Amino acid sequence: MSKSKILFVTQEIAPFLSETALAETVRNISQGVHEIDKEIRIFMPRFGVINERRHQLHEVIRLSGMNIIVDDADHPLIIKVASIPQARVQVYFIDNEEFFKRKRIFIDENGKYFKDNDDRSIFFCRGVVETVKKLGWAPDIVHCNGWLTSLLPLYLRTYYKDEPYFEKAKIIYSIYNNGFKGSISKDILSKLRFDKINTDILNLPKSPNIDDINKTGISWADAVTIGTDTINKEIESYIVDSGKPMLTYQEEDNLVEAHQDFYNRLMTLDKVLSE
Repeated sequence: MSKSKILFVTQEIAPFLSETALAETVRNISQGVHEIDKEIRIFMPRFGVINERRHQLHEVIRLSGMNIIVDDADHPLIIKVASIPQARVQVYFIDNEEFFKRKRIFIDENGKYFKDNDDRSIFFCRGVVETVKKLGWAPDIVHCNGWLTSLLPLYLRTYYKDEPYFEKAKIIYSIYNNGFKGSISKDILSKLRFDKINTDILNLPKSPNIDDINKTGISWADAVTIGTDTINKEIESYIVDSGKPMLTYQEEDNLVEAHQDFYNRLMTLDKVLSE
């Protein structure tokens, strides 16, 4: 019997980047379910703060060379890869000099969020999809972690809705108690419209805040998990009201087992509903 395939898409993962609890959580879940019975791929941005020499990143020439168009501008896509020590798991890094070379992650030297964080999110999400297509690998589950991945469920259900590699995949969006203050670019709606996404159905304001971004991820996902012990009460209510399958916050000693069970139940959901 073939192993189920899970695509982890995350804005960080230990040991390459450990800014928040998200990094350790994704590392523990992905490694744990891999060791049980899952085939996994992990994608994250190649932020400039990652030490390529220490972590032995190297470019994958056969996967690099594509261009991703964001708001009518071409951006070269570079793919690098490294292994998680002692885990026999590879991590693919989405790289682009304009978006990810800088030595800061989301905030500039004045403590303000980068004005192009929306472009970086679009580039990252689309770069993941295009690379997975090039790998010829069809995931059973796409697990999105962190607000930078919030647009991926939307893109998979609209822009890539006819893509055979993803048509049967279940999408999970995970909520964490970390994000950004203020608003993301007011131009995000026009950039989504450039990709022929009907923004009238998104319920996004002109300058979305972190709650708006998270709601977008929740709305277009098939299921939701909560990755930190506390989250915004408004978002918590939004998840409950959505009626989607939900996995509540799990302590470390039950983290892997709970997610393993959640993945298995989610993959059999359609079968159960049809019976």
